[in-house]
Amino acid sequence: MAATRKPAGTRKASAAATHVEAPGPTEIRSEPVRAELLRASVWLGLALLIAACVVLIQPILLIFAAIVMAAILDGGTRLLGRVMPIARGWRLLIVCLSALAFIVWTMMFAGSQIAAQVVSLQSVVMTQVERLAAWASDHGMGSFQLDTKTISDNFAGTFGRVTAAVGSVVGALTSLVMILVLGVFIAIEPRLYERGFAWMLPMKHRQDFYITTARMGFTLRRLMAGRLLGMFVEGVGTWLACLAVGIPMAALLGLLTGLLAFIPNIGAIVSGVLLVLVGFSAGTDTGLWAIIIYLVVQTVDGYLIVPMVAKKTVDLAPALVLGAQILFGALLGIMGLFLADPIVAMIKVALERKAERNAGTAEAS
Repeated sequence: MAATRKPAGTRKASAAATHVEAPGPTEIRSEPVRAELLRASVWLGLALLIAACVVLIQPILLIFAAIVMAAILDGGTRLLGRVMPIARGWRLLIVCLSALAFIVWTMMFAGSQIAAQVVSLQSVVMTQVERLAAWASDHGMGSFQLDTKTISDNFAGTFGRVTAAVGSVVGALTSLVMILVLGVFIAIEPRLYERGFAWMLPMKHRQDFYITTARMGFTLRRLMAGRLLGMFVEGVGTWLACLAVGIPMAALLGLLTGLLAFIPNIGAIVSGVLLVLVGFSAGTDTGLWAIIIYLVVQTVDGYLIVPMVAKKTVDLAPALVLGAQILFGALLGIMGLFLADPIVAMIKVALERKAERNAGTAEAS
């Protein structure tokens, strides 16, 4: 019988099915070469990630500041839950409205007084600085030419220029609004963002991630609670003491002292210098009272509040915090200076957790 002939289309399909693809010029069949390319891609990706972090350091700092703000709001919400067993959303709303009411009250009742004192503070400080410069020149310590622009430029140069976005009033207000809004969103449901970040990790690392973030959140809440307590004690104490002894600009000095108390070490020095300069502008006796007030307030904060908070949080060495402030201030500007303390605390918690895991692995083996 004659062989049955297949259609032309069927023959072409069969030939295509039996055709074996040959390696092209870009095919890498060598295992060592493929392994090296994989390693190179990992290192290249890491380099690109570091470069992206450097370029995006300003948004990263704003996000971390929002996390700090969320920790403050979350801590207040948890604290309120001990006395008001209501839903978390209502407690968070009460905390946010209380903070807003305090800001509005400060602006309405003390804003005009503080604004007037700000105008005179610059002239008072510059007059005292010029007196010090003249005294130094009279005693053979050299000639000093000081003005407001020179001091502000040197101050800005000391703390770097990376945070150019907050260098103006508009930029500072915009950054502050972004921090507040993002902080509120995170505080509404922090577990949502925690689970979302953990979803990107391998399954075997998620439990350890949850443990580490829980400890970080606990530490950050306690750290910020202690910081706010110290700010309140230093600000109100300085204000009342200055009013009692007749130091000018008591409200402004109390406000600045309270705000600068957020920055350990450096904030106390700056507020102390301002307090003493303003005190001596009203007379020698007032200046001596200013020194006494500064010492008493810092003693209460340093020997009562700070140790009490340190027992419940990470105990950071003062030299470590000061070194981090100098480093972050020079690299990241004012934002880095403000956030140096929380950043160091989070790094320490992560390292302690890593050491704990290593110790557990060593015991198991």
